[in-house]
Amino acid sequence: MARCSFDNHVQEIIGPLIIGATIVMLHPRGTVELNYLAKIMRNKQVTYMHSVPSLLRNFFTFLKQNHYLHFIKYLRSLCTIGEPCSIKLVNLILTDPTQHFIFWNWYGITETTVACTFYPVNVKVDTDSIPIGRPLPNYRQLLLDNFLQSVIINQKGELFIGGVGVFASYLERDDLTERAVLEVDGEIFYRTGDIVRIMPSGLLHCDGRKDFQIKLHGQRIELGEIERSLLNITSISACVVMKWNNDHLVAYVQSSHINEEQLRQHCQSRLPPHMIPSIFIILEKLPLNQNGKVDRKQLPSPHFSSVHSTNSIELLLPTNDIELSIHHIWCEIFKQNQISIDTNIFTIGGHSLLMMQLFHRYNFEFHLETNTLSISNLFQHPTIIHHAQLIHQSINAIHTLDDHPWSSL
Repeated sequence: MARCSFDNHVQEIIGPLIIGATIVMLHPRGTVELNYLAKIMRNKQVTYMHSVPSLLRNFFTFLKQNHYLHFIKYLRSLCTIGEPCSIKLVNLILTDPTQHFIFWNWYGITETTVACTFYPVNVKVDTDSIPIGRPLPNYRQLLLDNFLQSVIINQKGELFIGGVGVFASYLERDDLTERAVLEVDGEIFYRTGDIVRIMPSGLLHCDGRKDFQIKLHGQRIELGEIERSLLNITSISACVVMKWNNDHLVAYVQSSHINEEQLRQHCQSRLPPHMIPSIFIILEKLPLNQNGKVDRKQLPSPHFSSVHSTNSIELLLPTNDIELSIHHIWCEIFKQNQISIDTNIFTIGGHSLLMMQLFHRYNFEFHLETNTLSISNLFQHPTIIHHAQLIHQSINAIHTLDDHPWSSL
C-alpha cells in the first residue's frame, strides 16, 4: 500500500517475507482506484492490510456505499499507522457485524524502525479516544516532562522510545543526533516530540506534537518549510501555517500587497501538493503575545464558506453535461448550493485527500478506462471547467481506442 519513499513499506515487504506470506503488489495508482483495490482484496483473498487512517476512511466508505463489504471477507488483520486513529474511523470500520478481522492501531516513526507500540481496537470499550497502546516486545518507553523527570499516571509528558529498533544516529549529522536522542543508563532513547499520557491501565494516549512537525493524510510535514517558502515573497513580513481540524493547512500571512491567488501560485511552483495550504488568510498584523511571539490562539478561525468561491466577479454556471455532473459532485461534497465553475477547489476547503476522492468519483461516474485520467492533472487544473475538459479528453481517448480494432503481433 505504501510507496517505497515511505517508511511503512519496509514492514509491508519484509514482514510477510519473514513469515512466508505472499505479497500482493498493486499497480502504481492502486490505492487511489478504490474499485480496483476492492477487487484485488476479493480476488487475491487478502488476509492482511496496512495503511494510514485517511486511506482507510476512503476505502471503507467506498465499500459501504457500494455494498462491497463482502469483498474483504478474507481479511484477518487490519493495521493503521501514520496518523491519529479517530473514533469516527473505528465506528466506520468495526460496526458491521459481518466483519471478523482484528483492527490494530500502531504508533511509530522512522527512527524507531516504524511501529513501536500497538493496540487492538475494541469498539465496545474505546468510546472517547483510541490509545496507541503498549510498546512492542524489546521496546521501552519513557514519559518525561520539560525537566526530563518522569511524569505520573494521567499526566502529559514527551514520549521517548528505547529498544532494539531505535536508530543509532543520523548519517554525518551529529548535531541532529544530539538533539534527537537521550542516553539513560547506557541505553539510547529517541525523543519523539509527541505529547503522551499513560493511563492507569498502562495504555498510552497521544495528545499531539511538542513541536510544529505534523502528519496530514499520512504525510509528515514540517510547517516551518511552508512558512519559509512564503517568507521568500518580499511583500510578506510574517506568516504562520497551522493544521486545522486534521484535514487542512491554513496559512496566516501578514501583508498588504498580495492576494490569495498569488500566494497559491507561489506555493504551487515551490511545494508538493500535500504541502500547499487549503486557505490563505491575509492580515494587516498577526496577533502577538506578551513575549512578542505570534499568539496562535488569537488567530481567526478559517471559514471556508465565507471564502470567495469564484475567481471572477460573476457566478459562472455549467454550460454542458460534463460540467453539470462535476458541479453536482462538488456541491454534494462541499455542501453548497452553487459553486462557480471557475472556482479553485483549494479555496473552498479542498485538499489532497478530497482530490483523490474526486479522481475515483470521476472514473466511476463517467466510466473512464484505467490510465485515461491523470490525478496530477486534476491537481494542476483545480476548477470545474478544467476538470470537465480533462474528462472530455479522457472520454475521447476511450472512443479513439474503440475505433481501432486490435490485431495480433
